[in-house]
Parts: sequence; C-alpha cells; structure tokens
Amino acid sequence: MLTAERKELLLGRLRTDGKIVAKDLAGELGLSEDTLRRDLRELAAAGLCERVYGGALPVSPALADLSTRAGVAVESKRRVAGHAVQLVEPGCTVLLDGGTTSLAVARALPRDLSCTVVTHSPTIAAALLEHPSVEIHLLGGRIFKHSAVACGAAAAEAAAAVSADVFLLGVTGVHARAGLTTGDAEEAAMKRTLAGRAAETWVLASAEKIGTASRYRVLPLSGVTGILADPDAGAGALGELSGAGARVVTVR
Repeated sequence: MLTAERKELLLGRLRTDGKIVAKDLAGELGLSEDTLRRDLRELAAAGLCERVYGGALPVSPALADLSTRAGVAVESKRRVAGHAVQLVEPGCTVLLDGGTTSLAVARALPRDLSCTVVTHSPTIAAALLEHPSVEIHLLGGRIFKHSAVACGAAAAEAAAAVSADVFLLGVTGVHARAGLTTGDAEEAAMKRTLAGRAAETWVLASAEKIGTASRYRVLPLSGVTGILADPDAGAGALGELSGAGARVVTVR
C-alpha cells in the first residue's frame, strides 16, 4: 500500500470510528506500528489529526481562526447558548469565556437581565455593551488573537481576585478519553484558573467540538459541573461522554 493510500485510509477511519488505536490497526493492515505511527506524525504535522498516546483522534475544527469559526456550526452554538443563558440568574456573577459560542451566549442574554459578567475577552465585553443592566468587568493581559482573549500572568493575577457563581467554559475539543482540550498552552492554563474561581463550571459544547481533541488539556471531564451538549453530535458520542463519567445535559 502506498503512503498516500495509507494516509487516506487513516483519515477515513478517523471519520468513521472517531479514533485510531495504532497497535490494533497495524495488525489489521499487516503493517509495522512504526510505519503507522510515522504516518500519524505526518498527518498531525499537517493538522489533519491529533496524536495521543497509542494512536490518534480527530482534530477539532474549532482550531481555525476566529473569523472562520464564526461561520461554523452556527445553529448548534445558538442552541447551546440558549440553554446556557438559563444558568445566568438575576444578581449572579458569571465568568464568560472567549470564543464564538461564548459570543452567542452574550448576545442571547435577556436585555433586562441584571447581573455581573467577568470576562477576559474584549469581544465579549463589547457585545455586552448592548445590555444596559449587565455590569461588565474585563480582565486584562496579553491578547491571544486566535480566541481574542487575555492570557498570561497579568490576566491570571486579575482572575485570582474574582469569585463567581458560574463559569461558562469554551474549549475546542470534548472527548471521552482526552477530556476538555484547547490548542494553546497559555489559554488552557487561563481556562483552568477561571474554572477555579467559580462555584460551577459548565462546558459550552457545540456539535463540532464533541468527539474531537486538541493538543493541550484544560480539565478532565470530572473537573467540571457538566457539559451543555448539542444532540447533533450524535447519540454515540454523547453516550461515550456519559460513560466516561461526565454529566451531559442535552440542549434543544
């Protein structure tokens, strides 16, 4: 089998099975594990899969740039946002992550809702200017342009002074095995810091993120209160999350 043929087969297995176990697939195809792992390394370098111990997982489409992601799974993000705003009660303090799903949450908040929103995203803060009864606190620091959020020591220090009722967490990957992941180490660290400042943390899981993984783990599934998941991800993928111990709330 030619290299290009092997790689196309690997990508096909990722699409159909949602994962590759290198040892099992090498035996099935009659290949050495070294050959298969080399193919996976090259596919990962090209951004076509995410390597994990023992194999590979589908790469998240949420790793694309911010403007591209704005046009991905728009209805799915709207459904997740519609459920997420129900967690924001009058008078509460909510930490709102950056990203396109969080932006959908900001836009879905009732105009007459009185609450405090703390965010490290200037994009989110600007969207909330249209809500007259929402008090906005913007955490500053170095701006990570992929998600338009502040990261680094200054942002983490500012977050340490916050106590919130709920954190609405955005990630690029939600996977039963890999947990909650994102594509940048500093952004992952900032998300962990924010999760530690809230009584509850809920994951905003639009359909394109479920069953995929990115390079850096934010938290294990056990590290959050629950996952607001779009059913378009499929019953199988949602069942795997529940089977891994996650509290999955299916949005409508």
